[in-house]
Amino acid sequence: METVKKRMSVQQVLTNYTLEIIIVFLAVVLSFISDYFFTVNNLLNMLRNIALQGVIAFGMTIVIVSGELDLSISSSVALTGVLIGLVGGKLEDAGIMPLEYGAVVGIVVALIVSILVGVANGWLITRFKIPAMIVTLAMQNILYGIAAVISKGFPIITFPSWYSYIGSGRLFGVIPVPVIVLLIAFLITYFMLGFTKFGRATFASGGNAEAARLSGINVTKTKIIGLVVIQICCVISGIMLSSQVMSGTFSFAKGWEMNAIASVIIGGASIAGGIGNMRGTLLGIIFIGILTNGMTLLNVNDYVQYIVRGGLMIFAVLLSTFKNSQRA
Repeated sequence: METVKKRMSVQQVLTNYTLEIIIVFLAVVLSFISDYFFTVNNLLNMLRNIALQGVIAFGMTIVIVSGELDLSISSSVALTGVLIGLVGGKLEDAGIMPLEYGAVVGIVVALIVSILVGVANGWLITRFKIPAMIVTLAMQNILYGIAAVISKGFPIITFPSWYSYIGSGRLFGVIPVPVIVLLIAFLITYFMLGFTKFGRATFASGGNAEAARLSGINVTKTKIIGLVVIQICCVISGIMLSSQVMSGTFSFAKGWEMNAIASVIIGGASIAGGIGNMRGTLLGIIFIGILTNGMTLLNVNDYVQYIVRGGLMIFAVLLSTFKNSQRA
């Protein structure tokens, strides 16, 4: 009887902590293959890079749990950098205010645009019952085109000196600022999804929208809020990305939506909606970050990395299916 209990205990550990075990195994393997992997500089740089897409993955968790999807995030990130640099530069050129303050106005403009984009996505999806994939894919192209047109296809480099601290600065000279931003974003979204009325409505809307409506939940409002949240997350990520390179370019962040979705699904969420959590997404982000960092340290060809990322998406869905079947 004790042997059976031990076996069940081991099985439960393997099922409940599958991702943690994989992350530890991957880290150990990379530490043997590369002497640089476990250095402080590499780990801090890896965390900083994880932060850029991690913030978006938290927003994507809310969207996926609600039963929707947002493929417009890469263009939203790119448009953010372009808007901030462009608005700040125009205000300075017009003599209205110096660049130091103009960039703040640019951030506000980017936030307003992101809210409008999120509302537009949500309205089209819920009002006309158009699949989220179609709406947000179309929005991705629209935002990409807007960013390209207003920047005239050239990088925007009108940013104040203080702006670089957001993406490249270090708190106490050690901890990258983007890591602090990632932690704050995690805590906020973790609380939103797990401890608020909105979070409960999100799970209900994604699990069974009709049942949620009959229970008095405003499913339309819930889904729109989720789509606005992820767009705000894109602005935060866009600020960090553009501040790292002190440039805003319409082609930034290409393909980030796939990593965000993979992180969420690897973390245990169901692409069908109704299942997911921020802790799992954080682990998914860390897993992808370690894998990407390891491939870079090992000088893996960029084209091969595309193959690995594609395989990772399939792995993510299979892992999610397996874990959800175990719960059932």
